[in-house]
Amino acid sequence: MTLNPLDAAQANGKPTEGTAQYGGGAQVDRPLGRSIKRGMLNNCPACGSGKLFRKYLKVVDNCAACGEAYHHHRADDLPAYLVILVLGHVLVGGFMLTDLAFPAPGWVHFAIWAPIGVIASLLSLQPIKGGVVGLQWALKMHGFSGREDEVEEIGPAHGD
Repeated sequence: MTLNPLDAAQANGKPTEGTAQYGGGAQVDRPLGRSIKRGMLNNCPACGSGKLFRKYLKVVDNCAACGEAYHHHRADDLPAYLVILVLGHVLVGGFMLTDLAFPAPGWVHFAIWAPIGVIASLLSLQPIKGGVVGLQWALKMHGFSGREDEVEEIGPAHGD
């Protein structure tokens, strides 16, 4: 049986120069891409099998499969902003390309592109919010690190 250098040094009673890890909790692997993908697929970013949403945009409090808590997520306005950013570019580009190929009155373009915009935004909002929750979980943001967020107190302004 061959011992690695750290084990051999410990067996000889010599101090080692390795890294020490304190605490017995198992570290959960949190790859960013996999977590975002699982969230976008409406799955728990931690285990990949539990559902992330209980309603259209309402995130579950805890995963039914692994028990991961999601009640403290803070997606706020980022999903809506990303939907507007992405779909705005796609829809405006699509409108401009079709207007070059098939010139039509404004009301025709409105009748075509307004429903496409509404439907596309409603279909993409939930996956994007799931991706944001997966991003927060992977980066241990907003309570996903196991400890509460620290609130920074702002002191009085200079000159007061």
